[in-house]
Amino acid sequence: QVQLIDSGGRLVQAGGSLKLSCTVSGRTSTTYVMAYFRQAPGKEREFVAAIQWRVGSRVYADSVKGRFTISRDYLADTVSLQMNALKPEDTALYFCAAREGTILQTTNNHYPYWGQGTQVTVSS
Repeated sequence: QVQLIDSGGRLVQAGGSLKLSCTVSGRTSTTYVMAYFRQAPGKEREFVAAIQWRVGSRVYADSVKGRFTISRDYLADTVSLQMNALKPEDTALYFCAAREGTILQTTNNHYPYWGQGTQVTVSS
């Protein structure tokens, strides 16, 4: 059973940086896609970024392109989301997610495995 543990969220000022991490356990292969989604109060969960575990191909939401970078660490079995130039509208609960396969899906219904979420709050 795949398990994901989210960490790294906190309060940060606008324009600042923050790095989220997701520790992965229970995987039985390297053919996985890892992703981050976020959900702000009163809004639907939205896609942020995804990465193929084996090849490293990435895709980003337009709203974070150029500011956020998703990466993976083979040895540590972690996925990270480096967030720069943060804006108040980035405030949300951020979730790590995983799915088997290689397609960089951007909708949450394609991801069966989820972390517990970590809160990011950006003050203006």
